[in-house]
Amino acid sequence: MLILRALGLGDLLTAVPALRAVRRAFPHAEITLAAPRWLAEVVDRIDAVDRLLPTAGLVPIEYAEPDLAINLHGRGPQSVDLLRATHPGRLITHGPEHPWNDHQHEVLRWCSLLAHSGIPADPDDLRLPAGEPNGAIVLHPGASHGSRRWPVDRYAELAGELGPDVVVTGSPDEADLVAAVGAARTQVGGLGALLDLIAGAGVVVCGDTGVAHVATAFGTPSVLLFGPVSPALWGPRSGPHRVLWHGGTGDTFAAAPDPGLLRITVPEVLGAVRDLVAGRPAGRSRGATGWPRSASSARATSD
Repeated sequence: MLILRALGLGDLLTAVPALRAVRRAFPHAEITLAAPRWLAEVVDRIDAVDRLLPTAGLVPIEYAEPDLAINLHGRGPQSVDLLRATHPGRLITHGPEHPWNDHQHEVLRWCSLLAHSGIPADPDDLRLPAGEPNGAIVLHPGASHGSRRWPVDRYAELAGELGPDVVVTGSPDEADLVAAVGAARTQVGGLGALLDLIAGAGVVVCGDTGVAHVATAFGTPSVLLFGPVSPALWGPRSGPHRVLWHGGTGDTFAAAPDPGLLRITVPEVLGAVRDLVAGRPAGRSRGATGWPRSASSARATSD
């Protein structure tokens, strides 16, 4: 059996309920996931996949004639064509019988696709095993695009207010960004170490990026800063999280921070962090009364 999800960290974690649904439906099958090699440590923790087939984006898949191929990557046509090229016995994908819905939450999208194909899926089945508590307040200033990066000087101000429990994280490519926050404690490097840190953290603060989904997966309290994309599409559906969003949508691939993201202030984030540390009930957003069920600019999923 072959499943395609050759995307990023957050994309993989939003597909966990779907992957586990396939595992339950086919307990004796060998499930191969075509996904980037660097996600191997996450795939191991999901416990629903037998083999990772390293696949960097939409490239030919080195797998022949699976009994079943499942497209958890996108709507097509490229992803569909790549899976058809493996000559599967059966292909599950979006199409005329189950159209793609731009306004559907990413977790629900894939659960709905499987349910339509006779594979029940529980959208709340996304937790990863909890880690050892470490009490850290994790600030993760990076994101794949500038539109989703809250300004580094605001992270620096926030770090100064929150004190010695702050740990600033980033990938090796984000080392300069991490250093610019100016915190005494930093962690730059491997994905496994980042997962362990967030699994036991007290609070995570980050933008709409993969680390937000890591916090959701571990049930770690988080303050999530949304800008160009509605949290109704990519935010946590439940849990100890505060989503700050001011109700607008824009270009998620833009280089500059989204105007809505810039409306989120340091005192607003600081207040949300302190509420979570104090154990006060999590709300959705201080900048809007609620999330719309649709948005004019959805974050695109590769086809």
